[in-house]
Amino acid sequence: MFRIESGKRTLALDKTLVMGILNVTPDSFSDGGEFSSFELACRHADTMVSLGAKIIDVGGESTRPGAAEVGVSEELNRVLPLVEYIAKQHDVWISIDTSKPEVMEQAVKAGAHLINDVRALQAPGALEMAAELDVPVCLMHMQGQPDTMQDAPDYRDTVADVIDFFELRIDACIKAGIKRQQILLDPGFGFGKTISHNYELLNRLTEFKTLKLPLLIGLSRKSMLGDLLNREPQQRLAGSLAGGLIAAQRGANILRVHDVAETLDSLKVLQATNDYQDLM
Repeated sequence: MFRIESGKRTLALDKTLVMGILNVTPDSFSDGGEFSSFELACRHADTMVSLGAKIIDVGGESTRPGAAEVGVSEELNRVLPLVEYIAKQHDVWISIDTSKPEVMEQAVKAGAHLINDVRALQAPGALEMAAELDVPVCLMHMQGQPDTMQDAPDYRDTVADVIDFFELRIDACIKAGIKRQQILLDPGFGFGKTISHNYELLNRLTEFKTLKLPLLIGLSRKSMLGDLLNREPQQRLAGSLAGGLIAAQRGANILRVHDVAETLDSLKVLQATNDYQDLM
């Protein structure tokens, strides 16, 4: 059984947990601007915690294709008040979705417990900062950068290439002083992948078990669903639930989602199916 530790907190990953997405950005692909005001963001955080999210993932910079970069001060202004609010009001894990070492440092000081980095701690100073902060880290795979990642994604073997990347980043983390048991992995659905690459990753998700580290999966409302179903982001609930259930069945330890209540319902049905004898 996997477990991660942050300070005096321990989070057991013996069953699939739900991470609620809280984007405080005006240009997020799915909920851009919806929670960009502090009050609205606080209320949404309250709601997700009350529904059962075990982790709230706070992000202040969109990483959708073509998104504009955000400066350090602007990102801090967006995320710090919210991290402080959640830490004060709720007994829940807080994840900071950032690649900037300065934001990592200030967010952890404000109460964040986990660093969720789409660039897998490759930005200058990020690896050293994460090691110094001594909190769990999630390393995501991305081919290219957000502004170019969808231009022409190409792989020799999709899963093997992502695993090779993870092995290199895990080794770099360990050499920097990050404990292996504090590392989570995210294959990066939609980040430098075609629709075929994405569904191959989902189909072969169990192969990542060879790395013996917990998996964080984020495919909620993504274009891999929209392109397949011809649905706009707000209309992708059914597809998101289907993808999340498949991921959970194939080894996902955490699902990063927009729709907390519905995801938890679907996971509860899956858990009851797996444990039906206990219900008799």
